[in-house]
Amino acid sequence: MTIQTEEDLIKLKQIGKIVAQTIQVMGSSLEPGMTTKELDLIGKNFLLSQGARSAPELIYNFPGTTCISINHKIAHGIPSEEQICPGDMVNIDVSAEKDGYFADSGYSFIVPPIAPIKQALAKATRSTLFECLARVRAGMPINLIGKIITQAARRFGYQVIDNLGSHGIGRALHEDPEFIAPYYDSNDQRILTKGMVITIEPFLAIGASYAREAEDGWTLSIPKGCWAAQFEHSLVITDKQPIILTSSSLH
Repeated sequence: MTIQTEEDLIKLKQIGKIVAQTIQVMGSSLEPGMTTKELDLIGKNFLLSQGARSAPELIYNFPGTTCISINHKIAHGIPSEEQICPGDMVNIDVSAEKDGYFADSGYSFIVPPIAPIKQALAKATRSTLFECLARVRAGMPINLIGKIITQAARRFGYQVIDNLGSHGIGRALHEDPEFIAPYYDSNDQRILTKGMVITIEPFLAIGASYAREAEDGWTLSIPKGCWAAQFEHSLVITDKQPIILTSSSLH
């Protein structure tokens, strides 16, 4: 969507804050031995307490409230009886709706003990997201986002998951501009415009560049022994630095 009124921005900030706080609550509750279903319930209860609804559940009938993905399962993981173990890379992706407005955010946590290889990957991915946020402006080409992500990944020595991109958001979970590639696409002639609401969500990886869908029809995975991290914000494009809707102390 493109913001038309002050109320649009107020409502987007409200749901953005709720999404960020949900990730913060879930992340602070994360511990070895708990199941992803138990962690999801924490997120569900917090969203309900804030009067918000799970977007993937609402829009796509997703079998859970939040997406929780462990290790080589990197996105859209279904909450289940799978136990979280020491050393796991756990991606928590929360998207929610309130009053007809949507926000989406993700964060990759590492359960102690933290392996240096995973810590470095997570740090580089988060840095890549914030490099994008520092540079995007109204009037710039959308494909600049993919260019920044690719250049950063190469600089850090990682790969990019090519089929997981950013997207428009606001009045729906996924809307125009649709798939924003995480690589430079010279054929993409779209332009960032003032008031446009989008996500930016780089996935940097070790040993993989494509995520495949599991038989459950949801979970996206890379080969075992490979690693990926994701960090995501919802934001509003302006003439200067964007307005980050899903900001929290974690982000």
